[in-house]
Amino acid sequence: MVSKKSRSEVRVNKHSRQRNRFSGTAERPRLAVFRSNNHMYAQIIDDTVGKTLVAASTLEKEVKAEVEKTNNVDAAAYLGTIIAKRAMEKGIKAVVFDRGGFIYQGKISALADAAREAGLEF
Repeated sequence: MVSKKSRSEVRVNKHSRQRNRFSGTAERPRLAVFRSNNHMYAQIIDDTVGKTLVAASTLEKEVKAEVEKTNNVDAAAYLGTIIAKRAMEKGIKAVVFDRGGFIYQGKISALADAAREAGLEF
């Protein structure tokens, strides 16, 4: 009998294949997104030095206060605007989008669209 891989295992494999194709630089850092069952996390990372330049998540008090639930599309869109504003304050305008192996729909696309509308280019 053929055993089926778990969804999380498939996602990790997809993510590692994506990471072979691109990485963040100082001029164009990587916007990495992770989504758990309860929260969303976004980081802007410079892979050449291995540093996180900007981070935001739905765990933060000011983000939690603004959204009703932390695991829906509205929370993802709000997180996208927050990460874009913080990136603009640091002088980051263009990024490479790393969806973390997740399918580009729902929360992931909402975060990406909101970040684009707030001024990030990718």
